[in-house]
Amino acid sequence: MKTMTCKELGGACDMEFQADSFDEMTRLSKAHGTEMFKMGDKEHIEAMNAMMEFMHNPGDMQKWMDEKRELFESKPSLA
Repeated sequence: MKTMTCKELGGACDMEFQADSFDEMTRLSKAHGTEMFKMGDKEHIEAMNAMMEFMHNPGDMQKWMDEKRELFESKPSLA
């Protein structure tokens, strides 16, 4: 189990997520982002808009995802 924050995953806050895999971590982050979007949270909406820019270029998006995956892998596992 590893911990990452919303900010570390490209978001806007310090909420922590815990997951056993990077895929699980991204699902938790997306669910949080969706919730914040529904609440109209300006900072999270701005972060989502910035991420949308990456999606226009698949190479940039893949590079960003690879960097986040590497960050996840570098995190210590919780005991």
